Amino acid sequence: MVKNRIFIALYILIIFQVSCKKVYDSSDADIVINELMAINNSIAADQNGEYDDWIELFNKTSATIDISGYYLTDSKNNLSKWQMPVGTSIVGNGYLIVWADKDTTQTGLHTNFKLSSLGERVIFLNPHLAIVDQVEYPAQTLQLSYSRVPDGTGPFVWQIPTFSSSNDQNK
Repeated sequence: MVKNRIFIALYILIIFQVSCKKVYDSSDADIVINELMAINNSIAADQNGEYDDWIELFNKTSATIDISGYYLTDSKNNLSKWQMPVGTSIVGNGYLIVWADKDTTQTGLHTNFKLSSLGERVIFLNPHLAIVDQVEYPAQTLQLSYSRVPDGTGPFVWQIPTFSSSNDQNK
């Protein structure tokens, strides 16, 4: 009788662990998603003067890292949705803005998808389609960004955007 209860308890524990949503840990990643903005009406314009959605990547190391061939996506079903062009790199402790505007004809880094203001997931993957970092954000408040504080390591919070600069507004 005791063996049966132990077996049942272990079985329930295993089922519970398998069914739980895995939380992705990006603490070992050198490049992370650092900030994003799905409603940008006046914060930062691209080179064409358009106020589009944007994703900021941050290099947590002191060395320049080439991210040519890496991917960004907003779809679990299409991990290779948009690929970084050859020659894309991020300087040490630097930021890189990728415009999520579904306008790949523009010069620069412009994805073939937009961010949903209702909330969704953004995934950053290496050239082998292994997840480097991902963030799930809720519905966006107008003119606030979803930002890691402190840069690269902290939890995500809503705050005044710090486009291509430190998210720590106390610096």
